[in-house]
Amino acid sequence: MPQIIEWTNTGPDAIVWRCPIEEITWGSQLIVQEFQMAMFFRDGKAYDVFGPGRHTLTTLNLPLLTGLLTRLAGFGANKPFKASVIFISTKVFAGKWGTKAQTTELAPLQTYGQFWFKIEDATLFVNEVIGGQNAYTTDQVNSFLRGYLNEKIIDELSHYDLLTVFTRLDETSVIVKNHLIDYFKRVGIDITDLRFEGIDTTPEYRERLFWLKTGQTTTSEVLRMETMKNAAESLGKGGGSGAMGAGMVLIPQIMNQQVQSQIAPAVTTLVICPKCSEKVPANSKFCSTCGTTLSPTSEGTVSCSKCNKAIPVNSKFCPECGNKIT
Repeated sequence: MPQIIEWTNTGPDAIVWRCPIEEITWGSQLIVQEFQMAMFFRDGKAYDVFGPGRHTLTTLNLPLLTGLLTRLAGFGANKPFKASVIFISTKVFAGKWGTKAQTTELAPLQTYGQFWFKIEDATLFVNEVIGGQNAYTTDQVNSFLRGYLNEKIIDELSHYDLLTVFTRLDETSVIVKNHLIDYFKRVGIDITDLRFEGIDTTPEYRERLFWLKTGQTTTSEVLRMETMKNAAESLGKGGGSGAMGAGMVLIPQIMNQQVQSQIAPAVTTLVICPKCSEKVPANSKFCSTCGTTLSPTSEGTVSCSKCNKAIPVNSKFCPECGNKIT
């Protein structure tokens, strides 16, 4: 009765199976089902590969393994030989991942999602994952895939700020997927799809994200508002009139910085009309009071002899360097 080597009772999530029979006789029947591949593995290296069908094992259809065995003492065509038979499913599988990451502002993130993959190159897969990572079971293979996925996702998200992560999640998914495809192809695995299903951060950063998403403020302004809020909370915890007095000084200073940053772009530079001394916008062509022709770059101003700063003609001292104007 010939020896039969076959992977039966495969579950829907089974990726790989190692046959417990390691002493194989010539003439044995190797049965490979549809959506399966069988690989002979010995001494940490993959050898001959078989696709679906029934195969009678001979030196003719095991050329790579036969070449190894002929170099060993005691080889004979009628003697059993030792090797592992690794069965691999070629179906598309779904896996889950989840990891913690950080943005460029060090905002903590909790992300999770799904990925889909299949074994594309059995030789590479067996050499790099099964042999290289000692992943001989489905659980070990899944653990290896999740570990590398998490590592790449952490690395990729660290290049984005909080607002970008939440508003361009689909784009981020595509970028991460493309990076993973390149790597996994080198180990014989094809990543067919990857999706983020959820992403979250802490309450503190959710509040910051709300202000950023409204478009009514910038990141620096949000940080300033948070500084003011934290300062007020800290002063409030101190208690007493001294704490209140300090808060009365500190908070207006912070508020003043915020107001100045908002109104600064609207401030207009003024020059002095050389005829009537009226203050008019620097880009005016005529004085709005007397009608005198003005040059925005020169009329109504003189250059400081020390620092060459343009200053109003009636200045007695340079506001830049303090030089006396004669």
